[in-house]
Amino acid sequence: MYKYFFLFVLLFAFVFPVKSQEDKKYIRNGNDSYNKGKYKDAEKLYRESLQKNSASNEAAFNIADALYKQKKFDESANQFKQITQQTKDKKKLADAYHNLGNSLLQSKKYEESVQAYCNALKNSPTDEATKYNLAYAQKKLQQQQQKQKKEKYKKDDKKKDQKDKDEKDNKDKKKDKEDDKNKDGKDKKDEQKKESQAKNKMTKEEAMRLLEALNNQEKNVQEKLKKRVGKEENINIEKDW
Repeated sequence: MYKYFFLFVLLFAFVFPVKSQEDKKYIRNGNDSYNKGKYKDAEKLYRESLQKNSASNEAAFNIADALYKQKKFDESANQFKQITQQTKDKKKLADAYHNLGNSLLQSKKYEESVQAYCNALKNSPTDEATKYNLAYAQKKLQQQQQKQKKEKYKKDDKKKDQKDKDEKDNKDKKKDKEDDKNKDGKDKKDEQKKESQAKNKMTKEEAMRLLEALNNQEKNVQEKLKKRVGKEENINIEKDW
């Protein structure tokens, strides 16, 4: 899927001054380490080359490649960005933007990756590898956006559910308070009723005493009536001769 990174193999070094030959030597040694998979060693050698010649686009580009191979995608992206700002050569710009897109893609920065591939195609419109990577990045961007929407909807639904739950809890609390208030009022009325009934209710002992008193009173009344009747009978009865 990814376009091959560009390592600048420098030939005819003898035509440059001695200082230039020295920085090219570091690049050649760096390329050798890179091809052996020793990316950390290659990065170190490329940086040595850049110290010898700070204007070397080859060294800067290869440093970014070595960082990418070490999975230091944020660092490689920053390095490729610098290269795009330092050269006007369309071929180098296209390559730098392409590899910038790769670094951003690996970091799941799909929107920025799409833009980088588009910039690469502006400088090299027929590059098939870039076109392929652009389509892939666009697909990943679409998937990412769909996932974000789903997560947003899920978050909104969760907020709504929580809001509904809070409202229900508040209603239930309010109802419970009203029920407690009504219950307290009912309990108070029941208590008052019981107290009233208790006052009006006669105990068994009190009823027995009252009944006994009534019986005694009835006896007294009957005795008095007998005595009175007896007197009246004595008065009315005629004597025998």
